[in-house]
Amino acid sequence: MRWNPRIRRELITYHHQRPSLPPSSSSRVLIHHPAQQVIKVAMSDSEDHHFESKADAGASKTYPMQAGAIRKGGFLVIKNRPCKVVEVSTSKTGKHGHAKCHFVALDIFNGKKLEDIVPSSHNCDVPHVDRTEYQLIDISEDGFVSLLTDNGSTKDDLKLPTDDAILTQLKDGFAEGKDLALTVMSAMGEEQICAVKDVGPR
Repeated sequence: MRWNPRIRRELITYHHQRPSLPPSSSSRVLIHHPAQQVIKVAMSDSEDHHFESKADAGASKTYPMQAGAIRKGGFLVIKNRPCKVVEVSTSKTGKHGHAKCHFVALDIFNGKKLEDIVPSSHNCDVPHVDRTEYQLIDISEDGFVSLLTDNGSTKDDLKLPTDDAILTQLKDGFAEGKDLALTVMSAMGEEQICAVKDVGPR
């Protein structure tokens, strides 16, 4: 096949003038037909495709921790429930096995007792537990509270606490006209009022 002199000159000029690519880049020159332009395909390191995993799509509700590192007073997920550990015991390492951790814990939202046994070298799911303080604005007739957030908006999706002592303190303080700050605990998509603090008269 005989090449057109003009295209031959353009190819030679391109060969000498094209910028050099870094060693880490993958590049190739494709010539489909003499009458077509030269097509250069190059991909630099910064242009590599990145695929977002499901784990990175949103903030995780839990994080892994080795069972042997979890202590009394820490948090642990048992049967898909966020729990606070109240007792930990570790068995001695057997001849053909690992030491095992026996956890006794309480569900942080309903107080139910749960237990689990996990090899000390294995990872457990630990919930992210957050506490946020809000100012109480009002109590609705259907058992919900209205709270003032830091940015000045209101939060109206929380029910009154189920703990009798906290509920009494909240209702009595509100009836007496006190300015109350409520601590809300959140974990694994659930929220609950866990403490009431009197910050003075309204």
